[in-house]
Amino acid sequence: MEQNAELGAFLRTCRARLSPQDAGLSPGGGVRRVPGLRREEVAYLGGVSTDYYIRLEQGRHPNVSEAVLDAVARALRLDNDERAHLFDLARTRTARSRSAQPDRVQRVRPDVHQMLDIFNGVSPAFVANHRQDVLAANQLARALITDWDSLPYRERNFARYVLLDPAARTLYRNWDKVAEIVVANLRLEAGRHPDDALLNELIGEAVVRVPEFSTWWDSHRVAQCVHGTQHFHHPVVGEFTLHHETLALPADPDQAICVYTAEPGSASAQALALLASWSAPDATRGDNATDAPGPGSAIRLE
Repeated sequence: MEQNAELGAFLRTCRARLSPQDAGLSPGGGVRRVPGLRREEVAYLGGVSTDYYIRLEQGRHPNVSEAVLDAVARALRLDNDERAHLFDLARTRTARSRSAQPDRVQRVRPDVHQMLDIFNGVSPAFVANHRQDVLAANQLARALITDWDSLPYRERNFARYVLLDPAARTLYRNWDKVAEIVVANLRLEAGRHPDDALLNELIGEAVVRVPEFSTWWDSHRVAQCVHGTQHFHHPVVGEFTLHHETLALPADPDQAICVYTAEPGSASAQALALLASWSAPDATRGDNATDAPGPGSAIRLE
């Protein structure tokens, strides 16, 4: 979809979900044919003319100012991620083409690999870029989620695993919530990188193969996968709950590290310790046990 059409669809979605009462307006004015705010109400709240806002929603304002975007964001009560998405969608194609594009091949610094190895045995951890390509992962992350280093490079992607691998629906007890936030993150990054061919390819494949994807995508929800709680049903250690935090790597602007932790002393901590023991390279198992999910060193995408 063209960026102007995306901008209009995003604004209409945000407008539809905000009631006059939530925006501090009187609910009067006759019967409403559609939910949410009217265009003239958004224009009033944003301090712009109705005609100007209509043209913005129709994609007929290619050079809208930051002051107007700020006003519209306030009028629609957008959060930080939504505001950033609005600005991304409003950028002209010329501005997008001048913005820095991430390298197709990314490398994880040795110090970050060392950090992953230190986490190993305690916390699953992996490094991903804006597309959610998994650039490096410790052995415990591979044992918890999937063995990325056994996959072709183009398939080493967290979003692809969650959305397209049937095993993910079993692994995540709250799969629908995990998948929905993954889609919200993909939409956020699609606004930032509209010309990323690999990202668009992944989105297109998910549209075709995931029945729920179009509903989530059409909601225009945007969000970063920064932290949260995930409930697992692991084939080796059963059910447990982990908290995840995503930490930006300032020296590597397009990379972040996702770390999973369990509450100390909990049953989940015991399950995670058992998984770490099971996945250790020198672990001893019974004859009926499966092999460890991968070699001990972190993945290197070169």
